Amino acid sequence: MTALTLSTSSATTLRADAVVVGVAKGAKGPVVALGAEAIDKAFDGKLAAVLETLGASGGEGEVTKLPSASGIKAPVVLAVGLGDAPAKGEDFDAETLRRAAGSAARALTGTKKAAFALPLADIESAAAVAEGALLGAYAFTAYRGGDGKAAKGEAGKNAPLAEVALLGGKPRDKAYKAAIERAEALAAEVNRARDLVNIPSNDLTPKSFAAQAQAAAKEFGLSIEVLDEKALAKGGYGGLIGVGQGSENPPRLVKIAYRHSKASKTLALVGKGITYDSGGISLKPAGHNETMKCDMSGAAAVFAAVVAAARLGLKVNVTGWLALAENMPSGSATRPGDVLRMYSGKTVEVLNTDAEGRLVLADALTRASEEKPDAIVDVATLTGAMVLALGNRTFGIMANDDAFRASLHEISQEVGEQSWPMPMPVELRKGMDSPIADIANMGERAGGGLVAGLFLQEFVGEGITWAHLDIAGPAFHEGAPYGYTHKGGTGSAVRTLVRLAERTAAGDLG
Repeated sequence: MTALTLSTSSATTLRADAVVVGVAKGAKGPVVALGAEAIDKAFDGKLAAVLETLGASGGEGEVTKLPSASGIKAPVVLAVGLGDAPAKGEDFDAETLRRAAGSAARALTGTKKAAFALPLADIESAAAVAEGALLGAYAFTAYRGGDGKAAKGEAGKNAPLAEVALLGGKPRDKAYKAAIERAEALAAEVNRARDLVNIPSNDLTPKSFAAQAQAAAKEFGLSIEVLDEKALAKGGYGGLIGVGQGSENPPRLVKIAYRHSKASKTLALVGKGITYDSGGISLKPAGHNETMKCDMSGAAAVFAAVVAAARLGLKVNVTGWLALAENMPSGSATRPGDVLRMYSGKTVEVLNTDAEGRLVLADALTRASEEKPDAIVDVATLTGAMVLALGNRTFGIMANDDAFRASLHEISQEVGEQSWPMPMPVELRKGMDSPIADIANMGERAGGGLVAGLFLQEFVGEGITWAHLDIAGPAFHEGAPYGYTHKGGTGSAVRTLVRLAERTAAGDLG
């Protein structure tokens, strides 16, 4: 994990390899943002003109490097675009600062120490810069050189930018320090989730995933229970067994829980953990298999969120359920047309073995419901239909409670994760009627993401508030990096889940 230090030094006098400043789009060209006054003075007040000469406009995410002027200790100045300059009396929003810091950190790969002199109007903006820099500095290098084994240490420990010095804040202010420490813990856990998603499936199996959870439980004082294939079969977890029975790597159900002595509310988080998804007998077509190591992103997000709650000492109980399996075709695999008896006792006709995520989640949702939590949120890379509906950067939210769905949407926007509330049309339920079982795992093709949500709702305990996050789009990024988002695993939904836990601890479950 990249080290973060707080400094009251001037941007010109701090010894670093580079100093980062912000530049915005003004009405007549680039405008140097607050925080960079000392740097601008070293350029005789002409930093904006120099940047414009170099082609900078101040556009969001734009990065421009230039040699320092006389009087600046750092040899390089990096100007990062913030987008349109805010109106008089207004400040840059947190997500703009978060992305700018991330872009700067990515551009400083190979740099030992960078000073960030971005505009810090308040505690929130300081935390956003810290969070963005730490997320932007992430790198997954476990399989480049060395012994080739998966990284076992702290998430993000191989980040190329070794140290970030945050300038312009109030390091002696308790509230300020707490916000920065939260940003550090949150970034570490997002990066933990990223690491898990990026580990290839030959090294991350249900068993090894469970082992990582056990190690974290020991480190952070969490309770943990792991059900192996024998316990799952004995307990009647037909969904997990049915999905995992075609693989040589058997399934697991992991319960990892954080408890606070003064908590009055309990959240249950359920994550889809398909460590590799071939589609099973309903094999995926060529071109759709290469990134299927990411099909455990929901379980990674849940795992990381539980650890984050522990690190932050939140006054809320948080239980994570990791439904782990590998979906493979073989002579022992579940076939289309088979009927599974789920943990709930309901029977499911499997019409498509590539609709497997909902099967493992169904068992975990029923098990989580038995503990009567105040709310359940499941997270899953569940449907390609959701990607078609919302694109690659936005996850869908469905719920059995409109207020809870609205609250989760608000929370995700607040923390910088794009989401959109989705309906649950009751007429789509009929398409999952089965002539021989209680329900089929497939329904109408149109609205497939909504059908999946309706299926999951069938396994939520009566009277329990529940929401479903379909993160199939944003969980794994295949395009060019942007802001603090890298290629590969993104850690999608971790920040939303943590903020939900914080709100719940404060008495606002939504």
